[in-house]
Amino acid sequence: MDEARLEHLLEGFPNVKLLVIGDYFLDKYFDLDQRLGETSLETGLEAYQATGVRCSPGAAGTVVNNLRALDVQVMAMGVIGDDGHGYELKTELVARDVDIEPLIVYRDRFTPTYVKPMLREPDGRIHELNRIDIKNRGPLPQSIQTRLVEQLGELAPGVNGIVIADQVPEANCGVITDQVRSALSDIACRHPHLTIAADSRERIGLFENIILKPNAREAMLAVGAQPSEAPRPEQIEAAGASLFRRTGRPVFITVGAQGILVFAGQGAQRVPGIPVSGPLDIVGAGDSVMAGIVASLCAGATPAEAAWVGNLVASITVQQIGTTGTASRPQVLERFRESAQVTSTWPHAQPRP
Repeated sequence: MDEARLEHLLEGFPNVKLLVIGDYFLDKYFDLDQRLGETSLETGLEAYQATGVRCSPGAAGTVVNNLRALDVQVMAMGVIGDDGHGYELKTELVARDVDIEPLIVYRDRFTPTYVKPMLREPDGRIHELNRIDIKNRGPLPQSIQTRLVEQLGELAPGVNGIVIADQVPEANCGVITDQVRSALSDIACRHPHLTIAADSRERIGLFENIILKPNAREAMLAVGAQPSEAPRPEQIEAAGASLFRRTGRPVFITVGAQGILVFAGQGAQRVPGIPVSGPLDIVGAGDSVMAGIVASLCAGATPAEAAWVGNLVASITVQQIGTTGTASRPQVLERFRESAQVTSTWPHAQPRP
């Protein structure tokens, strides 16, 4: 892929319209300054002092953040609570010009929230303390599942693709329940022109007729293999080939700094990662890869080209510390140029033996 080809793909992003369905969390950051700490009179424990509060859409919302930064049109579909965190989440989505009409507000559910205390030490170093998670631990009501399925049927014909963000590990307690997953597979069959891609922490192997984007661990677990801390390349490739045979759609396995293994035909292609230096924060990297891949596929990219763009986007977001970063189209193009200067010729996707 040369620069002209990348520019052509990026120019198509504003014409892409995606529906992002899944588990929308609110990421709520508390900026704490230890130099201002006080001792609680009631407990005798240190009371951390907040100097700032920041909110951002998380989980499925992180994918949305990245898509909007790339100028892709987005509709958000999920289920949140009728509470303060839900209000903050909707406010942040609207501020990003996201269509939240399909977002269901249900008073008997929590708005899933990750509370992230960020402590600044006296020497200026910042690190995250124990996160506080607020999420729903009971099954999604049947009436809400039916409503989601109905909305999917109504909205699918009007978009270029669907991104599925299955974040909640407890089965049927998040938005992507068995019923909703089945409906998505049916839509993929009825609308083969749609680009439909799934990311799932625990159930990537249950999706049918859908593009998959697991990491190496998720891919191996999906095919019944027990991944080690450092799985061998041939083990990962075997898992990817098996998933590709199952779904009949491209499979993108992220392998950290090594890049992405793409399964879209015979064998695997390795699309190398983009070299980066300095402090890194990999939180949300997979979501930024997903945004780059799906936007590119909808703009006409081949699977290997889409993986390149996903790697470029992630190389930018991982350098943004203490937040789930995003990358704009100009930043992606500039990172491509920087990377091309590192090597005499821009590398192509490498076929695995």
